[in-house]
Order: sequence, then C-alpha cells, then structure tokens
Amino acid sequence: MTTDELVLYTNPQSRGRIVRWMLEEVGAPYRVEVLGWGAPMRREDFLAINPMGKVPTLVAGGQVITETPAICAWLADTYPQSRLAPPPGDPGRAAYYRWLFYAAGPVEAACTDRTLGVTVPPDKRAMCGYGSFEEMLDVLDDALSVTGADWLCGPSFSVADLYLASQLGFMIQFKVIPPCPVFTEFVARAQGRPAFQRAAALDDAAVEAG
Repeated sequence: MTTDELVLYTNPQSRGRIVRWMLEEVGAPYRVEVLGWGAPMRREDFLAINPMGKVPTLVAGGQVITETPAICAWLADTYPQSRLAPPPGDPGRAAYYRWLFYAAGPVEAACTDRTLGVTVPPDKRAMCGYGSFEEMLDVLDDALSVTGADWLCGPSFSVADLYLASQLGFMIQFKVIPPCPVFTEFVARAQGRPAFQRAAALDDAAVEAG
C-alpha cells in the first residue's frame, strides 16, 4: 500500500491515539486527516465513509475499517511482519483473542458505567458483560500479575497488550481505575516502546496546533 491508500481519520483527543500507535508499530506509511468535534464529523463526505460520523476510521484502498479494536486487529493481520498478533494456529492466538476483546468489551463497558455513575445491582450482574467493576479489576490484576517480564500472550508484545495498555492509561489518567503498581508498571512498559513515543509526540503536537 502507498501512503495515499492508508488514511486515518482521527482526532488527537480520541481513541484515534490507539490507532496511531498501532500504525507506528506496523511501520506502514499512512496519511492523517484530523477532524474537529461536532460539525466536521458530520460532513457529508465523511458520513459517506463512516455513517456513524465517528473517529477513528481507517481507509485502506477501497476498504473502510471502523471500531478501534477492529482496526488494530486488521492492521496486525494485514502486516504480519510486525508480529503483533500470533498467527492462526499458534497456541497464543486464543489468549490474544481473549484479552483483546476483554479489553474492548468488559473493561471498556465497566469503565464507561463507572464514569457515568452507573452501578449494576448485585442481582443484575449476570446480565452485564463484566459482572462488577471490582470483579473486572480483579481479573486484570490476576492476569497481569503472572506475566512478569512477558506480555499477555507470552514473550511477544501484541495488539492485546497495546489495546489494554491504552485503556488502562486513559482510565488511570482520568482517575477511573486506581493506579495500583501492577497496572502502572504494565502501562509504563508498553508506553516505553518507540512506536508509542512517536505516536504520542505526533498526537500531542496536533493537540497543540489546535
């Protein structure tokens, strides 16, 4: 693909930061279209690409990929040389799917409910995907406590780590998730990667530029 064929529609204060990090990890050339909140995302030309009028949205050739975890998973599979996903048939693929979608599903849902002040009554917890906020945190604590110097799927960093570290970083920053050492150490290891540093610098510069 050429730069013109891989286009990220984003806002530097959105989940687009996750996709930018992913793009830097895979090393694919890409072009960025920054959209402001509100009217710019409701333009007819952008709605023709993503009827939801939301970012991030990735256009690859004639393909449109939306939803942050889907974009990240697509990039990992499209650029297998990046080694950001265990290949099909690899024993680590199961853990990869498990933790990527746990981060994108139960973790995000639990944090959104906590942010909005939604408390699920004990007798209704079986109806939601995460049980309780505390149970969700316990699952993450247990998973990250046994990784040691490894990552969620073994010795290699993957999209699952990238996505979970992004979620934890955001939620610790906004005081939704407590900054316990097992979480902060995992985030710091992930954010120490050169690709994260490049992506963050680019997005921070875009924020300053307005």
